[in-house]
Amino acid sequence: MQLYTFDPAPNPRRLSLFLAYKGIELPTTQVDLMKGEQLGESYRAINPAGTVPALVLDDGTVMAEVIGICDYLEALYPEKPLFGDGPLARAQVLAWDHHLFVGVFMAIAETLRNGNPAFEDRALPGPFKVTQIPALCERGRQRLAQTWPALDKTLAGRDFLVGSGVTLADIDLLVAIEFAGWIKESVPESCTHLHGWLARTRETLGIQG
Repeated sequence: MQLYTFDPAPNPRRLSLFLAYKGIELPTTQVDLMKGEQLGESYRAINPAGTVPALVLDDGTVMAEVIGICDYLEALYPEKPLFGDGPLARAQVLAWDHHLFVGVFMAIAETLRNGNPAFEDRALPGPFKVTQIPALCERGRQRLAQTWPALDKTLAGRDFLVGSGVTLADIDLLVAIEFAGWIKESVPESCTHLHGWLARTRETLGIQG
């Protein structure tokens, strides 16, 4: 297997935390998004979508979505499971991943990509030109403002999002909170349950700070 990624970006960060927690080491090539290498011919020959990460299997199969890559690797490396314990927990982890991606990651991404001049004609990831819509920036911030208290309420009385241990859902929420910093947003101090969860999750994953 060969992993193509760019460590500082949010989706690669989700995968890197998954790999680190489970102790999985993969041959890795960095694709520098800051230099636009993801849109170059050599990388698009590997992943035509021009996104990272991408995992190329030994038979040439290319996997380019974090949730699919993690699910595949979970089956190969079941130690220290990150999809929960049993069918119900797995379903709950997947549901949380979808909820967080649509409700949090996308809110941040639409704010970032529609308001930053560096993303002119790049309002969506991928190889195609997409015009920015500035009004989506305010909508994205409004969505986040509503999301933090809802997550705080959910985490009242819970150590983690699903079950008694850390899962991919916790990794995704952690990365989403980090990603919010890219648009100078953060979890309000009033969300004490969410801040407690954040400290607990960082400690479990071995993240400093």
